Order: sequence, then C-alpha cells, then structure tokens
Amino acid sequence: EVQLVESGGGLVQAGGSLRLSCAASGFTFKDYAIGWFRQAPGKEREGVSCIRNSDGSTYYADSVKGRFTISSDNAKNMVYLQMNSLKPEDTAVYYCAADKWVVVGRRSSLRTNYDYWGQGTQVTVSS
Repeated sequence: EVQLVESGGGLVQAGGSLRLSCAASGFTFKDYAIGWFRQAPGKEREGVSCIRNSDGSTYYADSVKGRFTISSDNAKNMVYLQMNSLKPEDTAVYYCAADKWVVVGRRSSLRTNYDYWGQGTQVTVSS
C-alpha cells in the first residue's frame, strides 16, 4: 500500500524557516517523482516544487524560487522541502504527492499528474 506522510508544519513568523518532510512507503522510491503542493483556504491546490528521485532533477514554482529547496534521501525514502524567508502568503496546507511518470518541469505542478497523495500538514506564517 502506497503511503505518503507529511510532517514539519507549524506556525512561524514572516521571514522564518520551516522544513517539511514527506515519508514514503509502498513503492520503489527511486523510480518516482515527488511533488509538493499547497492549498490555501478558498484557493486551488498549486504545485510548489518537484523532484525526480532517480536523478535529482528539480522544479520550482516562480512564487517560491530562491526561497524553497527540495531534496530527497533515497536511502530513507524521504523528501524534504526547506522553506526559508517565509511570507504570510505561504500559509496553506502542504501536501506531498508521488507519481512514476510525471516529467519534472512546469507540467509537474499539475495536480492531475499525480496518483498518490498524503494527508497534508498545515503551515501558518504570521505577519
């Protein structure tokens, strides 16, 4: 059974940092791409970042480029999202998602390209 479990969310002041983790199980981790998405109240779920575990290729949405860093640990089946210089507009529920076939790039920000999803972790950035 595929499982994705996010952790690391919380409340932080603007300008602060958080590191989100996504623990994956039930599939061959290195064969998949893992994406991070977020959904703020009343808004669509948007793609934030993506990494292909086999070669480490990454994608970032323009809104987070230069502030967020995605990484993966194939030995631990973990993906991380380091979030620095956080802004109030980063407040959202953050989800990780997995898919074997998604191509890293702008298309990897489309939620419909992912088969498996975690339950999400709340990130709140206060001003």
